[in-house]
Amino acid sequence: MSGPVRTVLGTCHHDCPDSCGWVVTVEGERAVRLRGNPDHPYSRGELCPKVNRLLDRVYSPDRVLTPLERTGAKGEGRFRPVSWDDALARIAGEWTERIARHGGETLLGYFDAGTQGLIQMTSLDRRLFAVLGASQHDATICGSTARHGVTLTNGTGLGADPMDIVHSRFIVLWGTNTRLTNRHLWPFIEQARAAGATVVVVDPLRTITADGADWFIQPLPGTDTALMLAMMHVLIAEDLVDRAWVDAHTLGYDELAALVAGWSPQRASAICGVPDEEIERFARAYGTARPAMIRTLIGAEHHEHGGELFRTMAVLPALVGAWRDRGGGLIRSSGTWTEEALIDTDLPPGAGRWETRHLNMAQLGRVLTDPDLAPPVTALYVWNANPAVTAPAAELTRRGLARDDLFTVVHEQFLTDTARYADLVLPATTQLEHLDVVPAWGHLYLGWNEPAIAPVGEARSNTEVFRSLAAALGRTEPWLYDSDEELIAQRLDLGHERMQGITLDSLRAAGFQRLAVADPLLPYAEGNFPTPSGRVEFVSAAAAAAGLDPLPDYRPAREGPGGDAELLGRYPLQLLTPKTHPGFLNGTYSVSPRHAPPGGPFVELDPTDAAARGIEEGRPVVVHNDRASLQLVARFSGRVRPGVVAIPFGWWQEQHPDGRTANALTNDELADIGGGVAFSDTLVEVRPA
Repeated sequence: MSGPVRTVLGTCHHDCPDSCGWVVTVEGERAVRLRGNPDHPYSRGELCPKVNRLLDRVYSPDRVLTPLERTGAKGEGRFRPVSWDDALARIAGEWTERIARHGGETLLGYFDAGTQGLIQMTSLDRRLFAVLGASQHDATICGSTARHGVTLTNGTGLGADPMDIVHSRFIVLWGTNTRLTNRHLWPFIEQARAAGATVVVVDPLRTITADGADWFIQPLPGTDTALMLAMMHVLIAEDLVDRAWVDAHTLGYDELAALVAGWSPQRASAICGVPDEEIERFARAYGTARPAMIRTLIGAEHHEHGGELFRTMAVLPALVGAWRDRGGGLIRSSGTWTEEALIDTDLPPGAGRWETRHLNMAQLGRVLTDPDLAPPVTALYVWNANPAVTAPAAELTRRGLARDDLFTVVHEQFLTDTARYADLVLPATTQLEHLDVVPAWGHLYLGWNEPAIAPVGEARSNTEVFRSLAAALGRTEPWLYDSDEELIAQRLDLGHERMQGITLDSLRAAGFQRLAVADPLLPYAEGNFPTPSGRVEFVSAAAAAAGLDPLPDYRPAREGPGGDAELLGRYPLQLLTPKTHPGFLNGTYSVSPRHAPPGGPFVELDPTDAAARGIEEGRPVVVHNDRASLQLVARFSGRVRPGVVAIPFGWWQEQHPDGRTANALTNDELADIGGGVAFSDTLVEVRPA
């Protein structure tokens, strides 16, 4: 044994609903074991296949452990080690010179949820970029459109307690692959099923969750709203509406009834591809079962009309009075329960206002290649993100990153596709090496993360790097140097009603604590929706103000069924880029031998579509549209329906035969509201290579 043995409590940092509690065993100064915390009420001692092997990542020989300076062309991935002092001095010099020449907005900080914590995701970065006058980064690529859509109907994104799904007797998993991407909820669903619940999956792909359900409904991608409107048609026509609850707690029922009178199951079937008799059966089952719960995540928002889809989904539980019951209603993200109990201290008193332009993260390629953007972005700082893989229209992003006049710094653990284009790469800590608090968006527990080991090599946490950058830039504002403990204390509103009984000491000691919300949690049993009317708003003035119709309705996407006829003529197949493998998450882990599944990326086709194109299984094909082309291996399956193809998301350039990733093809048009992006409204054609 190499030293004293101790255990350290922590919380997983990944962009996943589950935010699992874990226990790290440390011998001397080295972490030797990582397991789920058996005391955590939600994750119950289980970690996923990714995180079970997190120590491989922490101690990987490929990890970046010293600052690196580029020596080759951008994208080649050739670097040499430099000292932290030299790296910081160069960053300060480059930023100062570029800001003097173009103004502060020439600098852009780009982050995502690669580390999803209260302070390591974003905290001091906002303070530093604000005082520098940098452009603002709209972090809306996931979640925002869904939240805005539900809020148009309910006035809030708050929903039911996910753990209360054990009380449900009709569970609809809509657009979520629960067994893969929300796996710790599945045991609660199985508990409900053992008590008599029916589990329905609605998804354009036959996923492993669909395989484990009682009933699978497979609409064409992006047509869910038409399916929902037809369900409402049946609910109202067959008097399956809870009129007492609707009359007391909703606004615009008569107008909604008039609209959906024209949405027969036959009309919806022609759009969404679900048989009209199945739509009728689904609506009747949903309207007669109690409690009925809809569980969704964010996949369905990635459409041109994604906000409309979620706005419409929020109508369903109101029509049947599902909010009356424990185990009824709608669950999307539980994170709002925590968000409303936090203090926005990103810009502390005396810091002034940050009133510079906003640039949407989903359109980074456009931002970096727009010749008319004034001032141009000439300095880019990236952390918690790998946009060369995760952003849509990836070839446009790569062209922007390759600009000779763009000074790029990436703070990372590995030499990612984005880092290969950097001028400087800074070594980042892992979750085992820094302090944080993790608010979950899949349950109601707040998690503490204690650093288990000292930073490996010369790695620094996100917050430590921003303190270092402030010093290198000569900034004297004291709130740019707040410690991690101070930042956490500033963000947690311990006086908020939802934080009652939580202290920093109690959270640290236990590793997790439940928010102080009612148990059972029945937020809308008696209405009290935070809309202007105090009711569920079927007719929404806020929607009209956002440029939508006051009533929810279906509209075809330009790149989707019923869309642009000329485009559909050239590219008749709709592309989905799902998460299909348990070994890695988004762009994380895919280059790790123990995480990545064998065989590399592929394209899935329906055999009928393949035969019409002379495509043979296992043979190379070219998937293409106006944005890019990819060479992949064809795989046939019953998971996709005719007219739809799928390329698994998350593989890096080096794992694709021609160096182009799935997102080279995807649509970077923004959604109707919330700033999300229409990844899944992407048309392609496939031909033999």
